[in-house]
Amino acid sequence: MNLNKAIIVGRLTKDPELRALPNGQNVASFSMATNRYFNDKSGQRQENTEFHNIVLFGRLADVASQYLKKGSMALIEGRIQTRSWQDNEGNKKYKTEIVGESMQLGPKNTQGTEQSSSHLDKEEIPIIQKEDEEIDIKDIPF
Repeated sequence: MNLNKAIIVGRLTKDPELRALPNGQNVASFSMATNRYFNDKSGQRQENTEFHNIVLFGRLADVASQYLKKGSMALIEGRIQTRSWQDNEGNKKYKTEIVGESMQLGPKNTQGTEQSSSHLDKEEIPIIQKEDEEIDIKDIPF
């Protein structure tokens, strides 16, 4: 069995770019940053940032272009895809992207705009975990 699934929670590094395919379907593309915190060998807290290319189609593209902007937090769930093409000099180029299949918008403050990163604690970011053990039907309280 094979599985190609990506789930990321991060912030947009630029506003979504909306365009239309020849068949009329909308496509939004943008990049997101995710951070990982860890302690190095000397015990010092370190931060590592990864950047991800995101592509959304159809209604997801419309929603992203309407509600997301640079700095917005979002959860993207989708699959990883690598495209290839030849540039003007004939060199083969590659780009790896997450093709979004679902999206959740991040937290908003009372004015309806995104909160800045200084107002968010890491506890407010949703944590997605896979349970390793199966649920016993007897453990369900109803």
